[in-house]
Amino acid sequence: QVQLVESGGGLVQPGGSLRLSCAASGSIFSINVMGWYRRAPGKQRELVAAITSGGETNYADSVKGRFAISRDNAMMYLQMNSLEPEDTAVYYCNAFTPSRNYWGRGTQVTVSS
Repeated sequence: QVQLVESGGGLVQPGGSLRLSCAASGSIFSINVMGWYRRAPGKQRELVAAITSGGETNYADSVKGRFAISRDNAMMYLQMNSLEPEDTAVYYCNAFTPSRNYWGRGTQVTVSS
């Protein structure tokens, strides 16, 4: 079992920055890939960024050059810069293991002036 807890969301003005954190606990040794997903109002959940246990990263086209994912043992981060109103969503931490996917409860990010 893996437990995931997100933090760091909030309200920020366009052009601002936020750093999301995801704390993983439990069987973290079984995690192959960790990622951040988001669900905007009225839209489907989408992948924002992912990082493998070897450090390889992958980003959605819409966030390339603005967001940076990183991982340090049981912690995963998403540094979000140059935020746009279109980035407003609930952001979810995800951990993929050979047996199943795990999800956090999400943290709200609102970009508005």
